[in-house]
Amino acid sequence: MRLLLPAQGERADHLLARAMSPPHFPIRPDQLRGAWSFENLDVGWHDIEQFRVLAAEIPHKGGRTFGLRVEDGTSAIAYLSDHAPQELGPGPDGWGDYHAAADYAVGLAARAGARRVLLYHHDPSRTDDEVDELVAAVASRHTDVAVEAARQGMVLDVG
Repeated sequence: MRLLLPAQGERADHLLARAMSPPHFPIRPDQLRGAWSFENLDVGWHDIEQFRVLAAEIPHKGGRTFGLRVEDGTSAIAYLSDHAPQELGPGPDGWGDYHAAADYAVGLAARAGARRVLLYHHDPSRTDDEVDELVAAVASRHTDVAVEAARQGMVLDVG
């Protein structure tokens, strides 16, 4: 297995070990089963397996974080993990400071021309019904892009 981490001035395995080791995690990266490699990834385009991947920095207080655009020559998908857009200052959408919330994510996707947004990183205490209510409320405010909740086992048809 090959694990790529945003380059931050030190070896990828050392960086990962700061978060992934006792007492916060039961084992260190070098104790994972199987053959693992840990590598740094820089901003820009990369050929990874059969995909073309764009790594772009997104604001995050906890360390360098990348958003990824993954293309296979016919389709593209973007993955932007939990981040802190408020670091960029006030936003233009009338919400005051940018915030890492569902409306922000959907607004960003609409500006980028995305057709669909899958919301994830839900509060684990939320029930399925509460997640469905959140998605319905956000979708009603953003009719220019389809909004769904990501679900375990979901398969995407990107055609």
